[in-house]
Amino acid sequence: MRLKDAIGTIRKNKKKRELTPLVTVWTEQADDRTSIPLAEYPRPQMQRRDWICLNGWWDYAITGRKDKFSEPDGRILVPFSPETARSAVRRTLMPGEALWYRREIILPEMQPANRLLLHFGAVDERCTVWCNGVKLGRHRGGYLPFTFDITEHVSAGRNILLVRVLDDTDRSEACRGKQKLSPGGMFYTAQSGIWQTVWMEWVPEVFIRKMQITPDISRGEISVRILADRAADGFIEIGCPGTWPEEKEIRADTADGCISGGRPAQRVRFRAADFDEDGRVSCIARIQAPVLWSPESPVLYPLRIRLGEDEVSSYFAMRSFGKGKDAAGRPCLMLNGEPYFFNGVLDQGYWPESLMTAPSDEAMCFDIRQMKKLGFNMLRKHVKVEPLRWYYHCDRIGMAVWQDMVCGGGELNSLLVTYAPTVVPPFGRLLSDCHYHLFSRDDGGERERFEEQLTGMIDLLYNVPCISLWVIFNEGWGQFDAARLTELVRHADPTRLIDHASGWFDQGAGDVRSIHNYFRTLKVEEDPYGRPCVLSEYGGAACCIPGHYSAESTYGYHNEEPETFAEKFRSQMEEIRRLGAEGLAAAVYTQVSDIEEEVNGLLTYDRKVNKG
Repeated sequence: MRLKDAIGTIRKNKKKRELTPLVTVWTEQADDRTSIPLAEYPRPQMQRRDWICLNGWWDYAITGRKDKFSEPDGRILVPFSPETARSAVRRTLMPGEALWYRREIILPEMQPANRLLLHFGAVDERCTVWCNGVKLGRHRGGYLPFTFDITEHVSAGRNILLVRVLDDTDRSEACRGKQKLSPGGMFYTAQSGIWQTVWMEWVPEVFIRKMQITPDISRGEISVRILADRAADGFIEIGCPGTWPEEKEIRADTADGCISGGRPAQRVRFRAADFDEDGRVSCIARIQAPVLWSPESPVLYPLRIRLGEDEVSSYFAMRSFGKGKDAAGRPCLMLNGEPYFFNGVLDQGYWPESLMTAPSDEAMCFDIRQMKKLGFNMLRKHVKVEPLRWYYHCDRIGMAVWQDMVCGGGELNSLLVTYAPTVVPPFGRLLSDCHYHLFSRDDGGERERFEEQLTGMIDLLYNVPCISLWVIFNEGWGQFDAARLTELVRHADPTRLIDHASGWFDQGAGDVRSIHNYFRTLKVEEDPYGRPCVLSEYGGAACCIPGHYSAESTYGYHNEEPETFAEKFRSQMEEIRRLGAEGLAAAVYTQVSDIEEEVNGLLTYDRKVNKG
């Protein structure tokens, strides 16, 4: 173990930084004066035809928390946070301040007998929304979507939306991931406000509010559960299996979607009388000779659902995730009933000009494809929830995902929670997470909100085929009651695996023994509970590429020169393959790209150099 490297991480995390601006090619090529950023349909898992993108230029103002909006300070490019260069604001929202957005919406006409829904992909961290002076409601939680029905508050012609945002970042216990107001090392620039797509869609009076798709490859069928505000007759229709090309939008009404073209679609009808008193109905459809999804063969089935006058397009995959024993009788992870080694890379999804918001849809695809070219078949989405299009790209390109819950809690005792387990690994197996104070989880209300947002994340992403495992906590950051929350997650989603404590502070729960190892010899560690052993973080070699890093004071666990990095990386990949043959069930290399001071990525922060 290189103890001096572990100690060095503490020192570098405390140095004051100065960042050099970097920019990706997608922003260099964008024309923000006339084009609408991230204008693609934002919810491929449940798509309707009649929608309006509200990304683009909005008025903004930053005021005192108790002040009202009067005059704008300028314009902001939504959905980029004001702290980012891409937003054209470059100002940090501080505790005690309020961030205001105002947008004029012109509706050419109203649609009789239809409803108009206003959707926000994500707003960090608390917001209130008004339409034409009428308060629509509030939302809390910076990583999950929310919706308002604005039908009764708009009219043909000019309408005004007003949004007020508050965000205390790390001055509260709210879920915030890697954001800090005083960033450095492994923690990054705080951001706030609207950071995912804002959009509207027209729906009939009776419409589908939610659906849940569950494949069962052992029975050769899928279950589709539909939630509606009122009952109506309808059907589900399944198309032929296939893969989606790069530019394809999911359109169940086209031949390319295999619904109305090619072989006849399978149709299963339901009646209004089939709905229960809570507005739910379930359908079972048999899949003849199911074609299974995997990263090597990402086959998707088109799906169309009709409820009365409402129609949505979606897709699903026939696949299963689990755990079992390999040919040698060792615990392993499984895909489609067979042992499968998940060779992954940590993906934090940060961008130099736009932080947590990708500069374009093509940029999202770029990272996924680059990691696949380097031989990875899994991404661990680290303490962040991406826009739904990112998961769609993983589904169709073929990339399994381990999804982290966004961490929260009070200010970390880094020596106790992070560095002591790194330097002395047994320490991380001895401390119970019922000691809320030690884990910075004193606020009972925030613990309840964490649970609500954890189940909200699972509900949001349930229909995403590529997600194989949920990660509840990472390295003890705000950890509490992990064993109990494992059962909560298991109840919410019995179809996927769970890592309840990634790195350390293992409470003996979950489906894997999850180890972080940056400084010691890599090995397979036997688990006393019989769980598969996964190396959920390793690597982290710092490599600065001249002209492509942000800070003079850089951060990593040990240094490699550009001339030797690729060779050392390939050597470590060979070592991982050897450990896989010895019983290692999965591995997660750190990480996809450099981020601010962290220069341990396989790609530079501006995505212009692939170090591997």
